[in-house]
Amino acid sequence: MQAAEDEPLKGNILAIMDLASIIARMIGRLLKKELEYRLANLPAVVLLGPRQVGKTTLALQLSGDALYLDLESEQDRSRLEEAELYLSTRLQRPVILDEVHRQPGLFPVLRGLIDQARREGKRTNLYLLLGSASLDLLRQSGESLAGRVSYLELTPFTILEIRSEERMSLWVRGGFPESFLSRTDALSDMWRRDFIRTYLEREIPQFGSRISGTMLRRFWTMLAHLQGELHNAAHLARNLGVDGKTVASYLDLLVDLFLVRRLPAYHTNAGKRLVRSPRIYIRDSGVLHSLLAIPDHDTLLSHPVLGASWEGFVIENLLAHAPADVQPFFYRTAGGAEIDLLLVLPDGKLWAIEIKHGLKPRPEKGFYSACDDLKPDRQFVVYSGDERYPLSREIEAISLTELSRMLLEMREAAFS
Repeated sequence: MQAAEDEPLKGNILAIMDLASIIARMIGRLLKKELEYRLANLPAVVLLGPRQVGKTTLALQLSGDALYLDLESEQDRSRLEEAELYLSTRLQRPVILDEVHRQPGLFPVLRGLIDQARREGKRTNLYLLLGSASLDLLRQSGESLAGRVSYLELTPFTILEIRSEERMSLWVRGGFPESFLSRTDALSDMWRRDFIRTYLEREIPQFGSRISGTMLRRFWTMLAHLQGELHNAAHLARNLGVDGKTVASYLDLLVDLFLVRRLPAYHTNAGKRLVRSPRIYIRDSGVLHSLLAIPDHDTLLSHPVLGASWEGFVIENLLAHAPADVQPFFYRTAGGAEIDLLLVLPDGKLWAIEIKHGLKPRPEKGFYSACDDLKPDRQFVVYSGDERYPLSREIEAISLTELSRMLLEMREAAFS
């Protein structure tokens, strides 16, 4: 009896210890400098990203004397019943509006207030809007705040935000703060499984979706098994017992919630028969692993998803550090020419990237063929090692950390 009575106490102590370890390790976010720059030069910034990624924490670090309103709070929502009246008397203070997608009717109001503030001589750092979905937020704000707002996406932790010895843990656990900073792999996996369940049972219904949680979980898990493969809506529809339009709506939803990436195919007029279907990736590697019941590194090493998991992890890290206007693609022809990740830089230059798990960065024949087709300006093979060295006159072997740093330097040059 005593042991049974002690179980809740033990669970509470473990939860408190886990929370304490997270608080003790506050990881700085690389996006902070860019967010500060945009707020200092623009009237409004929209910070987007999935739930639990750290948007509120980052916003409050920059808040100063800002007014913070959480639109999931009934009390804060009541303050905004007469939003224009309430906010018009607070134009001298920055305002943070959290979970702003829950009240898209605010955008026309904010447009008027921004214009009013401009007439009064205040043109910057008026509003920081936080949102967990691109759904109505992007459509509504695009119509109402055109020319007045800038967008940034906060991703889970990246490889440049952690210690070098933690890179394997980041891959296995993913970058959501509470998952990555958990004391053990088991606690991390538990958090991610709860995260998935919460999204299915609570978060997605809040966006007005009537999709069955059970059906969406099946779909999400199927995508995990097909990590990095070409999107085949007909195949997914047959396995789910639904039509193609339903599959498209499921995929759109997970993309809009920043949970899945749809990587488009690159098209040219090279006279080749090109693959045109996108590739699909679960964006956070830890979520991918929990969907596939992979709790730790040893299990991952023996799982068929190993290579595809590493590929998705590399892609997400590179794109998190790349300049915001870099366009990502993959390239593939019917003849087998293939580039895992093709980056079109703001100046139009092409970077071709082959992704290899392991310490032998040998490009496939298809990579050479694809590079002959496209004549990219830079060619890289990202592998699991740390050394950078040439594989040929055109191709370099490089670590994920170093290529991420190269892209970040390009990004930061725009606002330094």
